[in-house]
Amino acid sequence: MENIRILSEYACFGGTQSFYEHDSSSIGLPMRFGVYKPPQAQYHAVPTLIYLAGLTCNEETFAIKAGAQRMAAELGLAIVTPDTSPRGANIEGESDAWDFGLGAGFYVDATQQPWAKHWQMRHYLTQELHVLLVQQFEADAQKIGIFGHSMGGHGALTLALNYPNLYRSVSAFAPIAAPSQCPWGVKALTGYLGSDPTHWGLYDATELVNHGARTHHILIDQGTSDKFLADQLHTHLFEKACLKAGQALTLRYQPGYDHGYYFIASFVADHLRHHAQLY
Repeated sequence: MENIRILSEYACFGGTQSFYEHDSSSIGLPMRFGVYKPPQAQYHAVPTLIYLAGLTCNEETFAIKAGAQRMAAELGLAIVTPDTSPRGANIEGESDAWDFGLGAGFYVDATQQPWAKHWQMRHYLTQELHVLLVQQFEADAQKIGIFGHSMGGHGALTLALNYPNLYRSVSAFAPIAAPSQCPWGVKALTGYLGSDPTHWGLYDATELVNHGARTHHILIDQGTSDKFLADQLHTHLFEKACLKAGQALTLRYQPGYDHGYYFIASFVADHLRHHAQLY
């Protein structure tokens, strides 16, 4: 495959878990991503789910921690796991904070310097990676879904709301659902997009729904013991917006679960089934 370098590959539940690197024209740097191909992919094109990870994570985190491959093999789903930010730009201060810069791309197209040159994650996902999956990995363009966790849940919701014809199914674990109203979001959106909140709307799921954006039936799981729920996630604001707008939403509060990957692993099979039933 032109311009794509395979870094590693492993047999996994009858399929393969692989990790790749390619020279991204959108980012201007090499980008990495993982691909799980179920056994059915040997014979025909299968639906593809793109998983967006959260703060500090990378292209390997979900593949290693979520335990999703067993159910993906049963359902015949491919899972693609992009990295969470550009790497190798060597911008001063890019690694000073865990919630901004490296591992914290927030799936936006930055407009502020010095980030604007490389931090073009929205364009990378919706244009470059999408085309690459269809052309090089034989993904069916009509059967691509998106899901994610925390910052990645924010990314999944906003991309699905902005591109309902690109992503045919959507779900999220503990998403940052109203980033314009929480410390993580305000810091990231200010840093990448500038201090004017009117420029943030494309990247706030609650604001998108409030202003008429719609997508397919959304599934969200949220742990009640998540220490970030009250101050950072604002799930209730997104729920209120969806209820008012008539956006189809299944929101499940899971008693006792926190923000981490034990929570994700507990409910990931439900999310894969949610996506699979729409194909």
